[in-house]
Amino acid sequence: MAPLLQTLLLLACFVEATQAKIFDRCQLAHVLKDNGLDAFEGISLADWICMAFFESGFDTEAIDWHNDGTKDYGIFHINSGWWCKDESLDSSSENLCSMNCKDLLDDDITDDINCAKRIVQDPQSMGAWNQWKMHCKDQDLFRWVKGCQL
Repeated sequence: MAPLLQTLLLLACFVEATQAKIFDRCQLAHVLKDNGLDAFEGISLADWICMAFFESGFDTEAIDWHNDGTKDYGIFHINSGWWCKDESLDSSSENLCSMNCKDLLDDDITDDINCAKRIVQDPQSMGAWNQWKMHCKDQDLFRWVKGCQL
């Protein structure tokens, strides 16, 4: 095999292995339910799905920058100022989930879910996510899980 072709194949494998995932609504509902988020701390599965949609569009690679220098990472937009350590920033973080923020950007959202569970155990609960407060709180959220065969 020609060296250039070998290099291209290797690069293609690397790109495929590191790609993020954009879930569809029902895929995400199944993953969240399988990982214990349905009714966790009294929060409905529909609340989680609605929040993830408005925070990231179900994209595991989503990042949002804030004026204070922090960033929100992953499918739940978990903030680097409080919940994870952003190694690319000089600023300190509380790192209450004891994890690197970059770990929130892959297609395995188990660590994202574990951190989200930690977040909702604080007094703000789902109120920690502004998009949830603006778009999901006190709304009829049935449509977020409708037809998902849970």
